[in-house]
Amino acid sequence: MTGRSIVVTLALMSLSLSVATPGVAQVNRYTPVTDAMLQNPEPADWLSWRRTLDAQAHSPLDQITAENVGNLRLVWSWALRSGPQQTTPLVHDGILYIANPGEIVQALDAATGDLLWEYERGVDAPGSSFGGPPGGRMHRNISIYEDKIYLNTADAHVVAIDARTGDEVWETDIDQGVGYQFSSGSIVADGKVVSGLTGCGRYREESCYIVGLDAQTGEEIWRTSTVALPGQRGGDTWGDLPPMFRAGSDSWIPGSYDPVNNLAFFAPGNTYDTGPLRDLVSQPEVTNDALYLDSTLALNPDTGELVWHFQHQANGQWDLDWAFERQIIQLPVNGELKRLVVTTGKQAIFDLLEADTGKYVSSIDLGLQNLVTAIDPVTGAKTTDPRLLPGDGETKMVCPHVSGGRGWMPTSYDARSKVVYVPIVEACMDLVPVPDGERGSLSSGVRWTVRPRPESDGNYGRLEAVNLETGETMWITRQRAPQTTGTLVTAGGLVFAGALDRRVAAYDANTGDQLWQTRLNEGPSSAPISYAAGGKQYICRSSATGYGLQTSGALEEPRRGSASGRRRHGADVSAQRL
Repeated sequence: MTGRSIVVTLALMSLSLSVATPGVAQVNRYTPVTDAMLQNPEPADWLSWRRTLDAQAHSPLDQITAENVGNLRLVWSWALRSGPQQTTPLVHDGILYIANPGEIVQALDAATGDLLWEYERGVDAPGSSFGGPPGGRMHRNISIYEDKIYLNTADAHVVAIDARTGDEVWETDIDQGVGYQFSSGSIVADGKVVSGLTGCGRYREESCYIVGLDAQTGEEIWRTSTVALPGQRGGDTWGDLPPMFRAGSDSWIPGSYDPVNNLAFFAPGNTYDTGPLRDLVSQPEVTNDALYLDSTLALNPDTGELVWHFQHQANGQWDLDWAFERQIIQLPVNGELKRLVVTTGKQAIFDLLEADTGKYVSSIDLGLQNLVTAIDPVTGAKTTDPRLLPGDGETKMVCPHVSGGRGWMPTSYDARSKVVYVPIVEACMDLVPVPDGERGSLSSGVRWTVRPRPESDGNYGRLEAVNLETGETMWITRQRAPQTTGTLVTAGGLVFAGALDRRVAAYDANTGDQLWQTRLNEGPSSAPISYAAGGKQYICRSSATGYGLQTSGALEEPRRGSASGRRRHGADVSAQRL
């Protein structure tokens, strides 16, 4: 099959001004989404943030290949509300569901971009934890289950929306006026809508937590603290700090779910008040490791029970947290096939754990960091260079930069090759002492300044393919512009990713050779997805500072603006075609 025999699209979602209007139609053909479908979607669908609940972000579609990827071009675009954007759409039964900044959700025909319905919450809530007014509130993801779309809000509510009509079904106030927020959406695990909070850096009587709701009614079933409190497991790992001052543990990224072990995995980040934890306490059996910061938490989604935890970095003083996706994969361990949870933090060190118990298996260090000097081969405990501890009045160079060698942008994994595709930014930081009396970053007495890696060649962007079974790097491709998106790997043997220079590219998954690229009016963000509509494969992604939802394809002319939100503004002005 040649490239001209199929319509293939590259959807470039950027930001624009959307007019909140009622839907002009409704979804007529809709199949309720079951637990089994979430675990194993139809190839045409994209039902979760990373397509499947195991967070692998692998598409089984193979119409787009190394041979025809050069035929990608724009076929339709859709403008979204102006504001920060890291959203990932969902696709089911040929309908694309997308969240706009400002708590707007729209349903579009996935083949044409035509609006079917629009929901706008219309609540004057505070800005998100990323700052800004309500109109700038961003969403990393929405979720879908049975006949509902679930939207997490900046004021820590969860809203259920009818997937057919856009009507609100229920709304649950998680926050109850405390001041917490959501920066990421939920996952649906065994009929429970499970979400983790952000806004955890301020001192409050109640610590941050993960919450489980009934997917049908919105009733809260459980909540589990992401900070170990006195008298609880790990409660003696915060030195002598009282509960109110045990701040942090934000859940920045959606969780994942393993139906085999009935475990949901979440990743609380670090604290933003490291000063009280800097020095060891002189009490027996008391540490300043600060659980459950920088940990993997394995929760029973039915009850919220913490089944196991693993702390990847104890007492992190550098904001190099481990707050990213937890992928569930299978690999041989000592000759036995095991289900594993795999994750990496900002230091670009992979930790592999047994999914059922949390037992440490191994680590893979991509060589971007200078902080960890040793990893215990049995426990996985990490030894850090004491000379790089901030707060002693000396300037220190630490790699990577606080934004992360591997930042929030998610990886993708191909189970056939056992290769994970990692977007990377190569930069370090100087920890510069601040004047006496100033708090500095993380109350550490220093401020961060970016600097190139030692012996840098000026290339900051890096895409790396790593075999998780062997630990071997298969290939690396580099460029001057840092990576700004997650990756997508497809059965067609392609990896898609985008960078700060507004470039979106497709790479050969086996070699790293760049096979195709396009340049946007604005910088791409979020992670790409792939879906099928009308028997045709599409690729879709968002832009961080641009405008509109755009697609590219081989045979169709670009659609002109017509419906609500289809304004030729910013990135969605351009139309590309071979």
